[in-house]
Amino acid sequence: MSVADRVYARALFEAALDEKRLEPVREQLAQVVAAEAEVPELRELLRNPQLDARARAAALEDVLAGGDELLRNFLLLLADKGRTGRLEEIASEFERLLAEHEGIVHAELTTAVELSDDEARELLGRIEQASGHKVEATRSVDPGLIGGIVVQVGSHRLDASVRGRLDRLRRELANA
Repeated sequence: MSVADRVYARALFEAALDEKRLEPVREQLAQVVAAEAEVPELRELLRNPQLDARARAAALEDVLAGGDELLRNFLLLLADKGRTGRLEEIASEFERLLAEHEGIVHAELTTAVELSDDEARELLGRIEQASGHKVEATRSVDPGLIGGIVVQVGSHRLDASVRGRLDRLRRELANA
């Protein structure tokens, strides 16, 4: 993700926050991103750098009629600046900023075997208790871990897997 993507996402987030329209902007931005993924013509309109910015803006104006004015103006600005091809990345950063604002952190849980829903809930409850934040998580399975779990929250990584322990032991023995 580029710095410009982050700047645009932050600008949209702050404007929506100031106007107390975070939720409508979030919903409609997600709808536009989903429509871009599902409608090849819209994807072409947003991503083709050879299209004239005015033509792109006029087409977007038609597509966004009746939508949230703040989001419509933001998308027209992106069209004017030739940044509509980066909409998915900007929307992703907007969602991250929104989660941060709501005190939600994202965690990636990797286990050697599939966790039951109860086990995952209990583990997330412990992470929430330790971090003091609400946690949303994605789960994956890596049999190569042999046993245990790896938790990634932002740039912090907790490796409590058997493979991780073996790797640490191997390094300690090599350095001894």
